[in-house]
Amino acid sequence: MSSHPAPRPVRLTLHRRSRVLEVAFDDDQVYRLDAEYLRVFSPSAEVRGHGRGQEILQVGKENVAITEVEPVGHYAVRLHFDDGHNTGLYSWRLLRELGEQYAQKWGDYLRRLDNVGYERKPRQDGE
Repeated sequence: MSSHPAPRPVRLTLHRRSRVLEVAFDDDQVYRLDAEYLRVFSPSAEVRGHGRGQEILQVGKENVAITEVEPVGHYAVRLHFDDGHNTGLYSWRLLRELGEQYAQKWGDYLRRLDNVGYERKPRQDGE
C-alpha cells in the first residue's frame, strides 16, 4: 500500500452552460466531466444495481444538467441533476477514476447503447 495520500480535489467548478463539472486535483490533474457522463455513471444503486452485473443502462440523459453540487463531509459531493436524480455520492476517488478512465468508460457506454438499438438524441444547448 502506498504511503502517499490519494490526490484530492482542490477546485470543483460547475460550468452550467456547457454542462460540465471541472475537477482540479492537488497533483495538477484537471478533468472536465460532462453532466451526461456523470449521470450515467452515477454510483447510486438506481444505476449500479445491488451487485456486479446488475447495472441498469441509463438512456435519454443527453440533455441532463447538474443543478447543484453539494459537499458531503471532506470526502465526496452529491450531484443534483435536473431529472431529479441525486442519490449518488461521488467520492474524490470516484471522480478521479471517472476522469482517468473517461475514454474507456464512455466508449463502453456508447457501445452498450448501440447494442440495445438506442440512438442518442442531439443535445439541446442554450436552454
